[in-house]
Amino acid sequence: MIEQTLVLIKPDGVQRGLIGEIIKRFEQRGLKIVGMKMIHVDKTFAGKHYTESITKKHGEKVRNYLLDYITSTPVIALTIQGSNAIALVRKIVGSTYPGEADIGTIRGDFAHVSKAYAKMKSQGHNLVHASENKEDAKKELALWFSIDEIHDYRLAAEEHFL
Repeated sequence: MIEQTLVLIKPDGVQRGLIGEIIKRFEQRGLKIVGMKMIHVDKTFAGKHYTESITKKHGEKVRNYLLDYITSTPVIALTIQGSNAIALVRKIVGSTYPGEADIGTIRGDFAHVSKAYAKMKSQGHNLVHASENKEDAKKELALWFSIDEIHDYRLAAEEHFL
């Protein structure tokens, strides 16, 4: 099933110069970038992405940290499309906590913060955000991209992937 999902390259990924490497990981797996932009997020927009459900799940301290963090520098927003894109992107990205992420994943290869340290410091420096499921992908894509910013084209190698 062809799906679309949102990926954000967070401030640490941008500041560390990992944009190209991160995008490469998705393209190497046959996924297609159909939307991409750099955006400096303001607090109002960030609050629409990191909703109050984050507070219910992780606490207000974590949500406030995420709001401050995502607004600290520009981020790269990507719409990624492909067969079972949501699950595949989540595998490529790795565990939310980089210290638990497998080697070979984006977080496992480029970040190292343990879950305990992240919780102690309230830091979510884990390079990327990826939609968790179909419902989240639909909501997040509608927030980050207008229909005019999503592009349809065919990859030369697409016949081999589908």
